[in-house]
Amino acid sequence: MRALLCLILIWCSTSAFAVTPAGIYPPATVAVRAEKLAAHSYYIPGMAGAASTRNQGFMSNAGFVITPAGVVVFDTLGSPSLAQEMVKRIRELTALPIKRVIVSHYHADHYYGIQVFKDLGAEIWAHEAGKGVVGSDAAKQRFEQRKEILGQWINDQTQRFPAPDVWLSGDTDFEVGGMQFRVRHVGPAHSDEDLVLFVEADGALYAGDLVFKGRIPFVGDADSKRWLNALEKLIALQPKLLVPGHGGASDTPMEDLTLTRDYLVFLRNEMGRAVDELIPFEEAYEKTDWSRYEKMPAFLEANRRNAYNIYIQMEKESLSE
Repeated sequence: MRALLCLILIWCSTSAFAVTPAGIYPPATVAVRAEKLAAHSYYIPGMAGAASTRNQGFMSNAGFVITPAGVVVFDTLGSPSLAQEMVKRIRELTALPIKRVIVSHYHADHYYGIQVFKDLGAEIWAHEAGKGVVGSDAAKQRFEQRKEILGQWINDQTQRFPAPDVWLSGDTDFEVGGMQFRVRHVGPAHSDEDLVLFVEADGALYAGDLVFKGRIPFVGDADSKRWLNALEKLIALQPKLLVPGHGGASDTPMEDLTLTRDYLVFLRNEMGRAVDELIPFEEAYEKTDWSRYEKMPAFLEANRRNAYNIYIQMEKESLSE
């Protein structure tokens, strides 16, 4: 009888994990809060700086919109643990189902929480350019790096990467609960798949990593020229509110759009001049006056890499002229 009881307890325990996989995620201990932007639109503000065990990978923003028929989510944060906290914040505001998740792009800090929403029955949308990212060698390498950086918050036992239900090929408008949404593909820019979400009723724009507020952007191998073109598309939407991928939400969107634009223009001008004058990168970097940006968060982590990548881009552009 005791053996039978043990078997029943084991079955119940494993069944509980199967039904509620969130139970296996280590609880996040950083403060994850939701801030209201407008009548329907909210965002989850991430912490400043690069990913670390101190911030538990919570260094990007996400957002959600509550409609009369359900919730639309934009990005899912940097781990299942953080996504679990995001769901709690949504549930404090509404019991309506989470209908849809828009993935802005496939960088770890924006989509590593995706499985939590998928397990709740949300429909996942992403741009088809992400097909080359999901499951790629580069994505696997990034996962290994994330495990080293974040320890218990990212591991093989709890992390999964479900594929989207819908691959978008371009701009898409949709309606939920009588509210109109516009998804715009503005990549390749920060990434090939860059998507933004505009909420017409609130004039709110969730811009992903095309706009960074109050910190240095991560340029990576992004095409800076196309990124600048993408910023012009965002300006054309004339948003009243803007949620950048990093930094606080803004009720002065034009200032933040121009800050990101001006940083990219500055890099292109300085590195482009060095390329034209055949100045080696290290010398060019040391001679550049970074005083306008060097006090901003993530400068030490991102700026040199940004400058080097744009230096290489400017070399390629000069050869193609």
